[in-house]
Amino acid sequence: MPQTPTGLPFDDIRNLIPEMLGPDTAAVKVVREREAHLTKPAGSLGRMEEIVEWLAAWQGAQRPKVTRPLVAVFAGNHGVTDQGIAPFPREVTHQMVANFAAGGAAINQICIAYDLGLKVFELALELPTGDITIEDAMDEKTCAATIAYGMEAVAGGIDLLAIGEMGIGNTTIAAAIMHGLFGGEARDWVGPGTGLNAEGVARKAEVIAKAVARNKGALKDPLEVLRRLGGREIAAMAGAILAGRMQRVPVIVDGYVATSAAAILYAMDPGALDHCLFGHVSAEPAHRRALEIMGKRPLLDLGMRLGEGTGAAMAMGIVKAAAQTHDGMATFADAGVSVSE
Repeated sequence: MPQTPTGLPFDDIRNLIPEMLGPDTAAVKVVREREAHLTKPAGSLGRMEEIVEWLAAWQGAQRPKVTRPLVAVFAGNHGVTDQGIAPFPREVTHQMVANFAAGGAAINQICIAYDLGLKVFELALELPTGDITIEDAMDEKTCAATIAYGMEAVAGGIDLLAIGEMGIGNTTIAAAIMHGLFGGEARDWVGPGTGLNAEGVARKAEVIAKAVARNKGALKDPLEVLRRLGGREIAAMAGAILAGRMQRVPVIVDGYVATSAAAILYAMDPGALDHCLFGHVSAEPAHRRALEIMGKRPLLDLGMRLGEGTGAAMAMGIVKAAAQTHDGMATFADAGVSVSE
């Protein structure tokens, strides 16, 4: 979607879009040539083979490896929880961040199981974003600075990034973003989140409809959608995805909330997500709808809806296995296996 420069903080983000790196097609060619000589029938590893090509394209590596994977979890709080759209208070966000630090969350265990790095980025939890039914979530300066902060998650020589989040009320924020970007009715984008009943889901839809209607006429610019309807953790995840593209670090996107961050970039340029793998489809009903609109095929469908990067981390284990299989498997010549011409 074309954007008009304003001279304001968002211009720094807009200017990065035309500078995004493309895939390394030479690396993909080398991977395909090696794949044809590995000790297995052609195509027998199915999507695992596609994953290796994807890694090669976006790492720019002829023998792609995953040796420094990172799961980055971004945590933020939301003023819209004042509208009674979440069954838990905002304090739970801070408590869960402490649980991450103590190693007691689901994401900690998955990272241990697959030998993944984990960093948690706490985003001003004591200062919730504005209640989007009555005010903008953030001003432009704050939103742009938070995107830039998220870009720092890619620092340190990592070779594969998974993004996840924690934030009470953020499925409401994700649904508002999706409604603002892709239209339809508010109820099309709403689900139970962390456990709302039917009455709670209906209330959530009303809140989202009000927030989007309040901004009618200002939602053609995806960055305006983000700052008006979004959250700090979502802005930071968008920054992390963008930095991955600029630094040749492939990205695995988690569930519905993480996908709402990706959707902002998709609305700016559909090719902005070519370096992303969507780790799973969430049990949150509208996640599948969003993926279909963007033409993205999730790797896993496990009925998960926890967040925390858990689905992306599960997918990261598969990506690691794909890379190791391609790199470590013998060729027919190496193994002395005869093949007919």
